[in-house]
Amino acid sequence: MQRTASAQWKGGLKDGKGTVSTASGVLSNTQYSFSTRFENGAGTNPEELIAAAHAGCFSMALSAELGKANITPQSVDTKCTLTFEKTDKGFTVTESHLDVKARIPGGNKAAFDKAAADAKAGCPISRLLNTKITMNATLES
Repeated sequence: MQRTASAQWKGGLKDGKGTVSTASGVLSNTQYSFSTRFENGAGTNPEELIAAAHAGCFSMALSAELGKANITPQSVDTKCTLTFEKTDKGFTVTESHLDVKARIPGGNKAAFDKAAADAKAGCPISRLLNTKITMNATLES
């Protein structure tokens, strides 16, 4: 399997503008710029897209890990917060934090905790990221 996306940038770093697109068409010439990345401008940025990818990947991985224990979650809600900081090596993603809430009526806390830890370590985006990954996982029954 291969997935593709593309980006185009025009101009200098601070005054330029870019677009990102995905082969699926979900993103099509979606705007990004210096202000959307380093300030609070309207549009997306690479770090926001990575956060979305990590949240989505983890949610699926948790569902898969729960399935190994014959548990089907009613829902898994994951919010990912990436920390993007200037370090001595330049701007760096220094942490990815997952806030997870899973609704499993009559859920087994020990099985949930194990599944969440295994999903955090094993989801493909967690393995891709070369950064600290933290998590708060809450079981709702």
